[in-house]
Amino acid sequence: MGIPAPRYRPNTPMVTIRSITVSPPLINTACAWASDEPQLAALLDCPHTGAVTTRTVTLGGFTEDASHTVTPTPTFSPYPLNSSHKVAFFKDSLTSINSVRLFPTPLFSYVGPGGWIRTLLNRTPNTSKPFIISITESHPTDLRLMLNAIQGLRATHRRDRASRIAIELNTSCPNIPTSPPASYDPAGPALAALLDVLADAFWADPSLTIGMKLPPYVVSTQIEDVVRTIGAYSRVDPESGVSVNPIAFLTCTNTLGNSLVFADQVEGATGEFALSAGVGGLAGEAMHALALGNVYAFSKMLAESEDSALREIVIIGAGGVTSPEAVARMHRAGAKVVGSATLLGKLGVAAFELLGNAVDSAS
Repeated sequence: MGIPAPRYRPNTPMVTIRSITVSPPLINTACAWASDEPQLAALLDCPHTGAVTTRTVTLGGFTEDASHTVTPTPTFSPYPLNSSHKVAFFKDSLTSINSVRLFPTPLFSYVGPGGWIRTLLNRTPNTSKPFIISITESHPTDLRLMLNAIQGLRATHRRDRASRIAIELNTSCPNIPTSPPASYDPAGPALAALLDVLADAFWADPSLTIGMKLPPYVVSTQIEDVVRTIGAYSRVDPESGVSVNPIAFLTCTNTLGNSLVFADQVEGATGEFALSAGVGGLAGEAMHALALGNVYAFSKMLAESEDSALREIVIIGAGGVTSPEAVARMHRAGAKVVGSATLLGKLGVAAFELLGNAVDSAS
């Protein structure tokens, strides 16, 4: 006899993830279309998004040399997506493929004096809509510096225990050839070193909302390893006697790497391949079933955990969310918040008005 699916609960107009509130429970995920201040402002002003997720950023900004190392970038230089063939949309489905890597602009451009997020927070003091700052680093020391900088911003925009800033550690970008994503080896030392830094920051400030963006797993043991690895960081609060974990949410999933698409399959590409790099990360409708499987597996495993802290982790479902029906399927699989990127790239912020029909009808 098969295991029953998690019970479908209709959307609620508000989801609390530790110190942030997401209302409605619909967001963009980290992507190239959430890079600079105008793009972030459009997402912030959109009434159909409950939070704004930034493009994934590093401490000093990401610039590619011959060996794809990370070096500081002094000025903002977004990828010219159309002209450089770093992203392409399929002709026959709402599917995309991209070879976009990490943001060339450093974290300072988001959180420093005059930074885009700081400016937007100051411009909108009467809203509680939060920003989820997506970050990544391979070196724990640099990650610690990033957390310190973000905490400095949070300190100036926090009301009691509520906040408008959360942190998502992207451990799953598949487009950096020399830097395999840490979450593909969930029991390995690379991920543990990063989680150690996140845990230290959380225990110093338990109001901090921290999440992880995970890859699309195809082996169930990897999902078990993720839950086991995260669970090792739970502690029992001595005052309340309640188990607490530094991780408040999981974003499932990132793109599927090492995917090859030919030019005749997509819109506007020339040459042999859809991307100038050849392979890239697959997203959109072609990813939807796999993303649902990850959301289902994680939500079920967390819900059945003996650790009450793990049962509190919120799943943000992403991957092939291109219609109201896809939003509803994500909720049926166990996601409390749903995210989209491919449809944002295709339609702009109007994508969330379309997707919001599922939220409205279920509320």
